[in-house]
Amino acid sequence: MKPSDILKQYWNFDSFRPLQEPIVQSVLDGFDTLALLPTGGGKSICFQVPAMVKPGICLVISPLVALMKDQVANLASRNIRAVAMTGALSVAQTSDLLDNCQHGGYKFLYLSPERLQNDWVLERLQQLDISLIAVDEAHCVSQWGHDFRPAYLKIGSLRQTLQNVPVLALTATANQRVQDDIVEHLELKNPAVFKQSFARENLAYWVVKTEDKLNQAAAILKKYPEPSILYVRNRKAVMDTARQLNAVGISATGYHGGMTPRDKDANMKAWMDQKVLAMVATNAFGMGIDKANVRTVIHLGLPENLENYYQEAGRAGRNGEKAYAVLLTQAADVLTAESQFIKVLPDKAFLNDCFRKLCNHLQIAYGEGINQRYPLNFNQFCQKYGLPPLTAHHAMEFLDRQGVISLSREFSQKLTLQFTIDSREMLRYISLNPKDEPVLLAILRNYPGIYDNPQALNLAFIAKKSGVPEDGIQDILERAAKQEVAQLTARPGDTVVQFNEIREDERTIARVAKYLTAQNDLKKHQLAQVIAYATDESKCKSRMLLEYFGELSGDCGNCSYCSRPAPANPKNIRETILKRLAKGPATSQTLQKELACPQNDLIFALRELMADERISLKPDNTYILHR
Repeated sequence: MKPSDILKQYWNFDSFRPLQEPIVQSVLDGFDTLALLPTGGGKSICFQVPAMVKPGICLVISPLVALMKDQVANLASRNIRAVAMTGALSVAQTSDLLDNCQHGGYKFLYLSPERLQNDWVLERLQQLDISLIAVDEAHCVSQWGHDFRPAYLKIGSLRQTLQNVPVLALTATANQRVQDDIVEHLELKNPAVFKQSFARENLAYWVVKTEDKLNQAAAILKKYPEPSILYVRNRKAVMDTARQLNAVGISATGYHGGMTPRDKDANMKAWMDQKVLAMVATNAFGMGIDKANVRTVIHLGLPENLENYYQEAGRAGRNGEKAYAVLLTQAADVLTAESQFIKVLPDKAFLNDCFRKLCNHLQIAYGEGINQRYPLNFNQFCQKYGLPPLTAHHAMEFLDRQGVISLSREFSQKLTLQFTIDSREMLRYISLNPKDEPVLLAILRNYPGIYDNPQALNLAFIAKKSGVPEDGIQDILERAAKQEVAQLTARPGDTVVQFNEIREDERTIARVAKYLTAQNDLKKHQLAQVIAYATDESKCKSRMLLEYFGELSGDCGNCSYCSRPAPANPKNIRETILKRLAKGPATSQTLQKELACPQNDLIFALRELMADERISLKPDNTYILHR
């Protein structure tokens, strides 16, 4: 079948997006190919369509486990056989999976790059009828990329054993230095290179200084009441911001990595179906998201790097309509970002200490541990050894990226319950709380030992039996516990750690320490670029982003720099503020609205008047004339 027929039959698309068709044809012609397609450019189609045309199996190497699972599920929904080989599988499970690939008629095998570090896996891959190797997130092969993974360097070994198999390297963000690294380390032979411009003419990039980010975000969402995404720094901010938006009449929900899969799916569906306007999320939200009519993406904090910012901002305006990417800033942001991204980075000494304590905690003897899996309560581990959780988290992530260990995270909260009164008193309690009856009866009928011993509860199962949502079930149980009817224990799910090599303490860390130093230096450089983007008021924002990615352009005409009003007379603004405050107190938002003054000019004038002691700021954030 022709590529266009495959595209129509399985994806129901009548035509390819820009650059997709020549990339597909290059792969079908047997050429090594490097494709740079920005977020939303449709990278997966570039290897999925030619793989369906060619006989054999397509090997897809990707570092993102969640995205692998998402793509496997997506292909299955189109009746295309695909499977993912992640780092959490045991040796026996991996062997069985490869047997199935060899004899089971699969078209796609997804695997993490760390799997290539096992020589026996490389040998087994040689036995498969592989027709194409697709390397997703190919910038990870470069030490100068924003997500360097040494395991990607093993792909060169794979190329030597599969010499006649074409390679398609895909990435959304790579400057020329990173592109050269991709070609070198993946051993691409005279590759055909396809680049789509990073320019998004329909997307206006705005940097807005504000003293009240939430109020500013709400004003933007009220002005453009269409699907939006708000990125915040942490899980607590997700829930707080969503709650505050709902309080001012803007329908919002949340998404972060600590939510149960059920809650994630429910919130995602509500947003996708446009039952809520705004999705408030951490950067855990985004992979596989393809909602075309997102009007606004708002960042309430500085991102870690411009690569991430470009990808997250790029989720706005995929339908080609005018859209906005807004970064809200205030004076404290630089210190906050440095604290969040730089000060928590582990150095070599901390990494060595953390790894040694991890091994001791799991009781792994020196020279042992390879291919063994261990449950780990991360918070308990940090508390036991007095380790700062964020720095320890980065250390564990670094060891995971280097392939020293593999982490499998289960974030769902585990609940155990035991009724502490006898059955007769329990029936009396139910009669006094009739609204709780469906849940309590479902538990009594399905957990016969609930009076004798604590029972681990399956909330999804109870929800199905009772017809009550999971969060409602937890409220009922917490209420019963407060009334001493039951004993309820909640604990976070454990992390499972798999050791991919023997314990050698300092020798292990010495081997990967050079990558840690380079990674830390790169993160500092990247944050400096973000700070420059957020604070430099003398350049077009779109132009700054394009230059970062090595693309020259003129001013866009749409961003906060290009759309700035003519400079106001500072003296006139100050006098106007004083006249207004003579009538009574006012917040900065009220002043901006009533005086129709540019926000940056207003804030500057307010600060000058305060420095001159002509006005004062009250605890309720209203300005008054200085007495």
